[in-house]
Amino acid sequence: MASVLTLDNVNTDGKTVLVRVDINSPLDPVTKTFLDDTRIRAIVPTLNRLTTAKVVLLAHQSRPGKNDFTSTLGHSRELGRILGRPVRWVDDLYGEKAMNAIESIDFGDILMLNNVRMYDEEMKTKGGFSTQADTNLVQNLASVADLFVYDAFACAHRSTPSGVGFTHLIPCVAGELMKNELMKLDRALENPARPCIAVLGGIKVDDSIGVADNMLRNNICDEVWPTGGVANLLLELSGVEIGAMNHDFLVNELGKNWYPTVATAKSLLVDFKEKIRLPVDVAANIEDNRVDLTLDKLPVEAPLFDIGIQSVLNLSSAIRRSGTIHLNGPAGVFEVEDFAFGTVEMLNACAESDGYVVVGGGHTATLIMKRGLAHRMGHVSTGGGACLDYIAGRTLPAVASLEASAEAFSMNVARSVDQ
Repeated sequence: MASVLTLDNVNTDGKTVLVRVDINSPLDPVTKTFLDDTRIRAIVPTLNRLTTAKVVLLAHQSRPGKNDFTSTLGHSRELGRILGRPVRWVDDLYGEKAMNAIESIDFGDILMLNNVRMYDEEMKTKGGFSTQADTNLVQNLASVADLFVYDAFACAHRSTPSGVGFTHLIPCVAGELMKNELMKLDRALENPARPCIAVLGGIKVDDSIGVADNMLRNNICDEVWPTGGVANLLLELSGVEIGAMNHDFLVNELGKNWYPTVATAKSLLVDFKEKIRLPVDVAANIEDNRVDLTLDKLPVEAPLFDIGIQSVLNLSSAIRRSGTIHLNGPAGVFEVEDFAFGTVEMLNACAESDGYVVVGGGHTATLIMKRGLAHRMGHVSTGGGACLDYIAGRTLPAVASLEASAEAFSMNVARSVDQ
């Protein structure tokens, strides 16, 4: 695991602890009630480690301009319901009301501050650790805290004051969720059981190509099985005519990332042709009907919404015989019933596999939860973009912050936190 400190390295008794969590949850657009409390439940193990501390929670919900952009009052109530004890809330983040509320709580209490994204410093501050630290948000909160716990893996790819601003001001450690994410992902990246395959789909094609590049060039995986938009791009670059409609869709989705993504994908097809297992057939949406076509029947002026039946069988077989499976993104437009076949069978194969299955966040994780398959997977990540960045070998700002803080405070952490 990354060289970070965890709650195992510190004594939190009688301390004031800031905890950055990601409890951003889907809300009913009318009633604002919670449609899924998975992320709120995910922070409970960390809170259970802090029962003798003053706990101050930093969290966000959505972002400005969105329909579900709200205060965190409802989150405090939902967390209290889950914990079976009150969670206090204050309509402030770092002003006088927040400072007074933090001072007034007792050890063993939990206080949730308001949505960090309602404050300009969180949304507009750009730059590294020192720039993020030089904000009122961080300066004020650091002045009343002994320790910062980062437990928001789904935000780990973002550099914001509430995430990395405390790096050099107070000791920063990973919470239980964060520690578990890093341990589980590292298990599948550093010494994966062989054969190791990466099944990469969805519409975040540039991210998936980055993952494929990292995994193949660093010998992390033995084969890449592309699905969805990733497969369509690689099919086109390998000489298959996918049709103008599908080409234009990819160009529009990738935008300014089109040319660098194509360049990386072309080099992968040259260097690792035998390790990239392209679909042998596809499913087109022709007049709202699923039509499976072998590649020699392309191009077709209809959207390609899934991999074909034979490709699904090939992929399922590969999953079942693999020791490690990295799964990111659906195989097609699973929201449309006729085109859910590839995604559903892929997930079923993962659930039946004896291998270690790591699932990236986002739509795939949500679908797995809905189908009740999470307990059959090795690890279902709570982070979409963060998980993709991590397995693509990119540095996550939050992890870099924890590593820098560990280096800065490791010699003094006992004195700084335990005194």
